[in-house]
Amino acid sequence: MKLYLAGPLFTRAEQNWLRNLKSEIEACAKGLGRAVDVVWPGDLVSQEDIKKWGENAKREIFALCEKHLREADILVALLDGPLVDDGTAWEIGCFYSIRKNGQPIYGIRTDFRKAGDVPGAQVNLMIDCSCDCIFASVEGLMEKLKGVF
Repeated sequence: MKLYLAGPLFTRAEQNWLRNLKSEIEACAKGLGRAVDVVWPGDLVSQEDIKKWGENAKREIFALCEKHLREADILVALLDGPLVDDGTAWEIGCFYSIRKNGQPIYGIRTDFRKAGDVPGAQVNLMIDCSCDCIFASVEGLMEKLKGVF
């Protein structure tokens, strides 16, 4: 099983949070005796890669992320912030358009600020409706994943 972990990775705080979530997901699967390949874009590309690729870096990164999205069985996306990160929103939309057999999209939003644009939406309605469930805690997400793994 392959899980794609989407979210902004531009600050040390975002990177650390997502790195920790990746570890928790892997530990959850291992505790159930299941093997889950958690793909996080923060692990896919190094600064050396970006330097080596030069002006082609954006295309290389895009192709690499798209490849892993297409191979994924589950998408988990961090939705914190006043607006969902634009790259994360694209990853959700892409996966939504290619998923098969009800492959799940789970959002996690630990941010208590209101970000929905219509009543009942936790974030932009397009993202809200693309997610099968949006969790307010890591614990809630882990409980759901236990049933999927």
